[in-house]
Amino acid sequence: MEMNDRAEKAVGYKHGDCNCAQAVLLAFADELGRPEEELRALGSGFGMGMGCTEATCGALCGAGMVMGLMSKSGRPTAAIMRDILHEFEEKAGATICKDLKGIETGRMLCSCDDCVRHAVRAVEQRL
Repeated sequence: MEMNDRAEKAVGYKHGDCNCAQAVLLAFADELGRPEEELRALGSGFGMGMGCTEATCGALCGAGMVMGLMSKSGRPTAAIMRDILHEFEEKAGATICKDLKGIETGRMLCSCDDCVRHAVRAVEQRL
């Protein structure tokens, strides 16, 4: 699947009945080989910034789950996620949901759709 195709598929899930973490996970369902229900359940607690606390972006959490489930390279997932986190922050402007949405500043740094796109593309580059 093309990178932009998967990213847009994830955005489609986000506009359906998925949170950002679930959208990222479901975009990789074909690679993960896990039932959709399981992926939805795995990401269910990570909407609106990890546990609805407006903390770590759910899309970024979803990326971490995908990398953990797909870890085959022998490289620790934590090291890969550190790279993804830095790349995500560079593109989105932050990694915390409330900062991305501009909750306290009134200035949105990155839309949820774009956060999902950034997370999916970051994962794809590392597969």
